[in-house]
Amino acid sequence: MTHGSTRRRGPVRRVAATTVRAVAVIGVALAVGAGLAPSGPALAHDETTSAYAEVVRDGDRITAELALEYDLLLKSAWAYAEAYDATDRDEQVRQLAAYAESVDEYVGARFVIEADGARCAAEPAGAGGIRDRGDRAFAVVTYAYDCGGEEGRALAVSSALFPDAEGFVHSTRTMLEWDLDGAAGSAVLEAAEPTVELADTAPRVGEFFVLGAEHLLFGLDHVLFLVALLLGARTLHGLVLTATTFTVAHSVTFLLAATGVVGVPAEIVEPVIALSIAIAAVAATRKGEVPDRWRMPVVFAFGLLHGLGFASALGVDEAWSWGLLWSLLAFNVGIEAAQLAIIAVAFPLLVLLRRSVAGRPATVVAGLAVAAVGTFWFAERVIAGVIGAGGPVA
Repeated sequence: MTHGSTRRRGPVRRVAATTVRAVAVIGVALAVGAGLAPSGPALAHDETTSAYAEVVRDGDRITAELALEYDLLLKSAWAYAEAYDATDRDEQVRQLAAYAESVDEYVGARFVIEADGARCAAEPAGAGGIRDRGDRAFAVVTYAYDCGGEEGRALAVSSALFPDAEGFVHSTRTMLEWDLDGAAGSAVLEAAEPTVELADTAPRVGEFFVLGAEHLLFGLDHVLFLVALLLGARTLHGLVLTATTFTVAHSVTFLLAATGVVGVPAEIVEPVIALSIAIAAVAATRKGEVPDRWRMPVVFAFGLLHGLGFASALGVDEAWSWGLLWSLLAFNVGIEAAQLAIIAVAFPLLVLLRRSVAGRPATVVAGLAVAAVGTFWFAERVIAGVIGAGGPVA
């Protein structure tokens, strides 16, 4: 009886073990594939970009300061390769001035302010400059809009910058902030919803929630760090404690950095984030779980760094307001929602993996693969930081 029962369970166990091994192999392949992809701006240009716009009243006119990815802007304005390939900040400023007419024509046609349904006339207001956001150079251009002078008119802003049809990026988000005639607010403009009425001062928190979720889901470094933490968690209690510690830590630095209270150069933050992936993944290959008294402080410290990375991705320069707070909280909640979704999918698979005969070897292989990716990114970002060293030109 026992012998027959054992024989009947044998095929089931073999199928389960094979399934688990397949999941593990796929996971390792994804990790290695992610590592082979560039983690910096080159990858981002295949996916999405963010533009930043601040609209304020200046006497009888309205001014808009825009920060746009330098190389993407010069490509879209049909500059020559030596212009958009420039990495030296002084050279970028010179190229931006040389192509000012093309840049103004491009931006003027795609970033529009209307008053009572009529398009406001725009003209350049001051020389362009270069500002660093994270590890990328952004061209800063300012325009003055003549909307008739008087206050109280119904104003709207539309953005069609860097559309998918140009072939450089798949999507563009314009992070808009405004402070006009006593009304201040923020919004995210995309192809699906490119216009906002500036009289609507209520923060559009749903957009920032989606931004937060997308940033985590499509940010390979944050996803792999989370995978490394999952690999290292042996129990549900350990997982909950680890996830909570990471969440609290990155929430603190995200809010502090996004509101300008603290600031750490991306040249430091980004390589250390990559290094955190490697360290967490190596720790996950240990046979036993690392004691909480050692693991939690390390997770908390790495969480602080990832919070700085989240803030850099959002790139808010707005002065403090309750609307800003709601937007930041929505972005952070979006991050947490995506994090919980990953945990809900991955942890049950890891439990099955550990219960199989291939559990221990597969965990070690997956951990080492993630560690290799983190180490590669660390070296890549350090080298990029050394090559691209140079202060921003305002």
